[in-house]
Amino acid sequence: MKIAMPYSQGRINEHFGISEEFVIFNVEDGNIAGKQIFSNSGLQHNHGGLANLFTTEGVEVIIAGGMGPPMVSALQAVGLQVITGASGDAEKAAFDYLNGQLVTSSVGCNHGCSGHEHQ
Repeated sequence: MKIAMPYSQGRINEHFGISEEFVIFNVEDGNIAGKQIFSNSGLQHNHGGLANLFTTEGVEVIIAGGMGPPMVSALQAVGLQVITGASGDAEKAAFDYLNGQLVTSSVGCNHGCSGHEHQ
């Protein structure tokens, strides 16, 4: 299993669409076996491009802070499980998810949206 998150300095980036990096945790036997950091250069707010990146990398679960409805729909359309409302240390969030202890809330886009709009 692989879990992806928007990433900034070891933490979950609060805004999925403008994140410059994503971390993908590789999970084996219920434990984090490794991680890779991917550049999101050129894919910010590119719903289909991000969905393709994750499916190509074998990701099954996306954990994020805020995410707009069009992005949620694009990710779910390719079969990804989307969890929003997470925050804090990315590795801890992955570990908490694996242990059924991830605390989240139903959060959409939770920033000012300056310079772009969500439908």
